[in-house]
Amino acid sequence: MKILYTNFHDGDGGGHTTYLLALARGLRARHEIHLALPPSSRAYRETQAIGGVRAHAQPFPNGLKQWAAQRAARKTLRALLERERFDIVHVNGSADHRLVLSALRGLNPRPKLVWTKHNSKPVGGLGHWWRARRTDLAIAVSDATRRELLDTPYARCTPVTVRNGIDTARFAPWGEERDGELDSVRWRLAGDVALLLGSNAGTADYKGWMDLVEALATLPDAERAKIHVLMCGKPPSETQRTRIDALGLAPQVHFAGMLDDVRPAIAAIDAGFVLSYAVETISFACREMMAMGKPVLVSDYAGLPENIDPGVDGWIVKTRDIAAIAQALHTILERSASLPSMGEAARAKAVREFDLSQFVEGTEAAYRSVLSPS
Repeated sequence: MKILYTNFHDGDGGGHTTYLLALARGLRARHEIHLALPPSSRAYRETQAIGGVRAHAQPFPNGLKQWAAQRAARKTLRALLERERFDIVHVNGSADHRLVLSALRGLNPRPKLVWTKHNSKPVGGLGHWWRARRTDLAIAVSDATRRELLDTPYARCTPVTVRNGIDTARFAPWGEERDGELDSVRWRLAGDVALLLGSNAGTADYKGWMDLVEALATLPDAERAKIHVLMCGKPPSETQRTRIDALGLAPQVHFAGMLDDVRPAIAAIDAGFVLSYAVETISFACREMMAMGKPVLVSDYAGLPENIDPGVDGWIVKTRDIAAIAQALHTILERSASLPSMGEAARAKAVREFDLSQFVEGTEAAYRSVLSPS
């Protein structure tokens, strides 16, 4: 197959970038892989370092006021489509979906168009109805996402679930030979703490990490003092910092910043958390932490519960329920001796269910189904 991936993000791109790069690496040995990406994006930069994969500089301007830029971008994309004659074009957001459909108009033969829904945002309205009519296959990254799509215009695209996968060989528990490095990370980031909870899901409000901070503030003084929090991602906003200061938790909430490699931070924590209340689907971050042998506390939002067997490899709490999160923190602290065994269960599940090979093979099977429908 000759496959083109598109991604409109011109910066880091978060999970979209992780998704596309994983597929590019996993499929390049068997298929011809191209990616059309904004040249300022992390995805474009990292794609250029992947052997056997071609990166094309392609902006995806969005908004009514950018009609001139959109016209130029459409011309560039149309030339690529005419020259390369792809079998599959796989889009990953509204901006690239719209531009691809515009560039495909009148093209014959026309590639099959695949769209992945990466978030929980509503997909109603005339625009989505129009795009769904011209899309051949919809991929959902969780069963919860697929159920949502069945009540939208994309039901006609026969939505299939292909859960996000991760490189479980790269995201693996650190062995005893790295204990000294782990101790150094813990001391540098959080000091000598009884329990270090962390997340590499980012610091956007909707990730729910401030709900955990609010819950921590409600614990009795003796318990609260034993728990520190480590966040990876963009620096917190002024509003977030002000609230943390007001709660008296500034000495216990630590920010590692944007990391090229999050594994040292994940390795240093005792347990992870992803408490999203919007946008989220199934969370690469949750799966990465589990693969590294960390049990994870998640909210019951969207597909997050699909990762966890409660009490075995993590915990599930009601979304935005501060009292429930506080009770979970109490339980984790009280039963901290069980965290290593829960982490082993999390790792075993990751290898069994989250591995990159299953993700790549599932996506490849979805492509074949749309190219050769039974």
